[in-house]
Amino acid sequence: MVVVPLRHRTSWELLAATILSAQTTDETVNRVTPKLFARYPGPADMAAADPEDVERIIHPTGFFRAKTRSLIGMSQAVVERFGGEVPGTMAELVTLPGVGRKTANVVLGHWFATPGVVVDTHVLRLSRRLGLTEETDPERVERDLMAVWPRSAWSVTSLRLIIHGRRVCLARRPRCEQCVLADFCPSAFAWGPYGGAATKGAGSARNRERQPGQQK
Repeated sequence: MVVVPLRHRTSWELLAATILSAQTTDETVNRVTPKLFARYPGPADMAAADPEDVERIIHPTGFFRAKTRSLIGMSQAVVERFGGEVPGTMAELVTLPGVGRKTANVVLGHWFATPGVVVDTHVLRLSRRLGLTEETDPERVERDLMAVWPRSAWSVTSLRLIIHGRRVCLARRPRCEQCVLADFCPSAFAWGPYGGAATKGAGSARNRERQPGQQK
């Protein structure tokens, strides 16, 4: 079992933390949310928040003005349209300000136990490098991965790919020599561009020789 690394106690806290996690690290979010949730412990509190105060608290996460608008707007919608409870369906979640399919799938998979494929930049990169999709649009990638993975594994496999992308399969210089998937990855040791496969097949088990000009 892989647990989402964003610290939370309620579905609203998970939703808020996921919104904050865009373009920053989970560690940064986890440093910010204790103060944020102590000051605004629920959607009704955040719905009435002073935007400048929220901006000061979440400033380290980046894009703090846009994220503040999303947090307050999301909370107002939860209070006004859903009685203060975060809704538990994709169709309802994506109507909330600042909530797209990626964010909705995080909440559905890790709070409501509804499997969903989370396609962030890491999943997009790794799924292309692994040859699981040729698409670049996140929704199309999501559909391709849903067809490949068992439904019960959608949420946990997404999170595993995200963690793997952060620690091993880095965007600019993947650590293929440390990768447990190298024997199966068509992009292993190819040092391809974002999305991989500039030298397709270079990473197969039978073809591990480094390409000309690659660092050792």
